[in-house]
Amino acid sequence: MAQYPSYPGAQAISRADTVNAFMRGVYGWMSLGLLITAAVAWFTAASPLGVTLLKSPGLMMVLVVAQFGLVIGLSAAINKLSASTASLMFATYSALTGLTLSSIFFVYSAASIFQAFVVTGGMFGAMSIYGMVTKRDLTGMGSFMFMGLIGIVLASVVNMFVRSSGMSFIISVIGVLVFTGLTAYDTQKLKYMGEAVPLGDGTAIRRGTILGALTLYLDFLNLFLMLLRLFGSSRD
Repeated sequence: MAQYPSYPGAQAISRADTVNAFMRGVYGWMSLGLLITAAVAWFTAASPLGVTLLKSPGLMMVLVVAQFGLVIGLSAAINKLSASTASLMFATYSALTGLTLSSIFFVYSAASIFQAFVVTGGMFGAMSIYGMVTKRDLTGMGSFMFMGLIGIVLASVVNMFVRSSGMSFIISVIGVLVFTGLTAYDTQKLKYMGEAVPLGDGTAIRRGTILGALTLYLDFLNLFLMLLRLFGSSRD
């Protein structure tokens, strides 16, 4: 195990380096996850598999259940998993998400998908930077946004039966606000997590970066979907 000098200045430098390495890992793995998702979604939509998934709601449901299982398993067992297993589970989840997300290419135009992605990137980047640099404690905002998230889930379930376009619009607007706020809150939380990981513990850092990448990946993806529903144009 690496040994660090005990004088305060060296500890401060080591801690800063650890936090920087932690956050670089988070954004690196998150970017890799988004790249896997985008590639799988595009290739699936461009192949016969995309049409097969659209015509097979049962298969799509199996994929969705598998996604939920991976998220729950990865989040619950992160401290027991090896670094390689956690990384593989995250990559697998990203690929499965790409399969289910391929349906957007049959609903929205390629231009509107690209525009929504660019806007999402800008909003996510701005709020993530805010979460990194702000001195304000965002815990209260995070709790409020989490309640909003629960409301979105419940309203979405209701709207599956009601099928109201007005309710869908309201859900999307609130969803944009919620996931924008969660991006800032989660970024700050991850910065604090990076400050708490043991110095020199590569396994703990990798586990934390994977869990952090999953958190921000979900924020980005859900923000993207909400924006796409609001402003996306139908495919001709």
